[in-house]
Amino acid sequence: MVRRLKSELPPRWDGTPRFPKRELQPLEVHYTDEEREIHQLLQTYTRLRLESATDDVERYATEFVLKLLKKRLFSSPEAFAITLHQHEHSLVNAKRRTTTSFKPSMGILRRQIEQVEEESDNDDALEEATNTALEAATPLFREPTAQEKNILTRMRNWAEDARAVPDSKARELIQWLHQTIKPTGAWSYQRVIIFTEYRATQKWLLELLASEGLATPGRLLTLYGGMNSEDREKIKAAFQADPREAEVRILLATDAASEGIDLQNHCARLIHYEIPWNPNRLEQRNGRIDRHGQRAQQVDIYHFVSSNYHTFTDEDLPVGTLDADLEFLMRAVRKVELIREDLGKVGPVIADQVSDAMLGRRRRLDTRSAEEKAAPLRQLLKFERKLQEQIAKLHDQLQETRRELHLTPAHIQAVVETALELAGQPPLQPMMLNDPNGEKPSIRVFYLPALKGSWAACTDGLAHPYDTQRMRPVVFDHNDAKGRDDVVLAHLNHRLVTMSLRLLRAEVWAPDRQRKLYRVTARVVPNVELEMPAVVAHARLMLLGGDSQRLHEEIVTAGGSLRQGRFARMNVGEVQRLLATATAAKDLPVSQGMQQQLANLWPTHCDALMQALEARTRERSSSLQKFLAERAEKETHDITTILQELRANILAELRQPEIVQLQLFNTAEQEQYQRDLSALQERAAHIDTEIERETNAIRYRFADPQPRLFPVAVTYLVPERMAN
Repeated sequence: MVRRLKSELPPRWDGTPRFPKRELQPLEVHYTDEEREIHQLLQTYTRLRLESATDDVERYATEFVLKLLKKRLFSSPEAFAITLHQHEHSLVNAKRRTTTSFKPSMGILRRQIEQVEEESDNDDALEEATNTALEAATPLFREPTAQEKNILTRMRNWAEDARAVPDSKARELIQWLHQTIKPTGAWSYQRVIIFTEYRATQKWLLELLASEGLATPGRLLTLYGGMNSEDREKIKAAFQADPREAEVRILLATDAASEGIDLQNHCARLIHYEIPWNPNRLEQRNGRIDRHGQRAQQVDIYHFVSSNYHTFTDEDLPVGTLDADLEFLMRAVRKVELIREDLGKVGPVIADQVSDAMLGRRRRLDTRSAEEKAAPLRQLLKFERKLQEQIAKLHDQLQETRRELHLTPAHIQAVVETALELAGQPPLQPMMLNDPNGEKPSIRVFYLPALKGSWAACTDGLAHPYDTQRMRPVVFDHNDAKGRDDVVLAHLNHRLVTMSLRLLRAEVWAPDRQRKLYRVTARVVPNVELEMPAVVAHARLMLLGGDSQRLHEEIVTAGGSLRQGRFARMNVGEVQRLLATATAAKDLPVSQGMQQQLANLWPTHCDALMQALEARTRERSSSLQKFLAERAEKETHDITTILQELRANILAELRQPEIVQLQLFNTAEQEQYQRDLSALQERAAHIDTEIERETNAIRYRFADPQPRLFPVAVTYLVPERMAN
């Protein structure tokens, strides 16, 4: 699988970009001396703890707890106060277990800590995992020294005071909201998403914004992991609705609630209340609004920085101070923005270097080595992708398929209308839909009537996502639905269309006595196109492989003119031209007398028509041989390449040096590790056999395709002058 970036996609037909430009916007914060001092105290506490760690397990546990404290301090005084309290409580109530039997192994501790760092869609579960990891890690600490106790007390006292009032960063946020979202005291039509990692920070911010008049009912909504799914969808629908219909302006969201949710319809501003140390999480947040469907020309991504950030010019930073740490994080953000296409390879390097810097072990962000390793692959992918050519080719294939299958909005509408009639359901209700705001063009829409039985489920999803009491109409043209949430596109996979197609297919193959749909029709064509009536047969052609799998399926046609009571076969081009003419012609009726006359003639040409259809089947089957041979070759090449790449990846993994901490694994963990290695070795050894088996199966499947023909319908084409 190749990862595509929006920037790689070609521009629109007029040269404008398909996606908006993303701009990073700094929000400068004038931190107080007291805030800088508390950050320095935590850094001192970190240094003291790490210097006195006696083994790898204690050092690993210490780093986890101290990084967690620092992340929470960067987030808010509230989040920091809660985590600091848990840390102190654990120190007081848990003595370090020095015996091996009570000491958790590195493997166990690592798994508990990794649960905290894994993606989660539930904030409560994430907090519970954090508490469990803290409880497991803290007993590994030695008793704090007098100096460390003094630092803990000073940090606790500061946190208790700071959590009661807005800190400098919160004041900057409030000021920005008053200037941008609620200028001059009146709510604008602008919206913003404020992301935070922690539920505690979200709750704290909600109280602060409420005290500033920025959380009046309906204006500010919160989105967090673990909330009721129905409530979550209501909030999403409100935020995606037009600001003139939905009054929400501010969305406070946690990371646990952000994955996979679209919020781009009417919002082009996002604020990171803290900078995630994981670049992937940063991009997940940005992707909520910087994605397909964003209507603004520019997406603004805001980050808080120190008011002194302009003063840092050297690559090496005096990490450990609040200003320098924030500058390091901002440099990581800018680096992520520059190397988004290599994020999978460089992102983990950035995350590790951020962690090292926050622990005081690194002064410079340096990803050159990782970028150099990614460069050859990036150049190779760019060379191999030829993305514009691929997109053009796929677009041509899509358009060709639409033409071949006559997948026009009018035909899909006709299928639905016919099926509703056959099912004894009331018809669609056509109407013109006008935009009260005058921004969208007036379009022809269709309201669904009250459907009965199993058809009633076709109305599911028609309720407006925000105003759920309002039922939306359907349209059959993608262009009519583009950029609108007041209509629903009845596409090929929509329940209304799939039920209609299923019914029509059943009618085609139904026994004569049960059939409600005629399989014979007569259409009028202009006189200039046809002198005498003609007849065309439609059939379903399937090609089956050696294993009876369907290799190909299409509708074929064959026909001829009726002259002096005889059938004269037409070539494929003539038949297609006449059918296209009949489809485009005005819908004139063929008289009952002419219909009866054609019916009386059926015995004279039915055998010849069937012979023409069989001849067309042989011709088409023969012409498909090259296409199927190419498919067989491609499938053989693809499966061989995939399995060879799998083997290469397995062998590369097996060549990796053993984990340094392997000696810290317990016996069961070491045994499982060896079993995993053996399983990988066995898998790699069997790849050649699997390639031979899979390629032989493909060759057998495509070796001797057998055609199967199923006549479906007959169309009589009558010149306009003879129709009456």
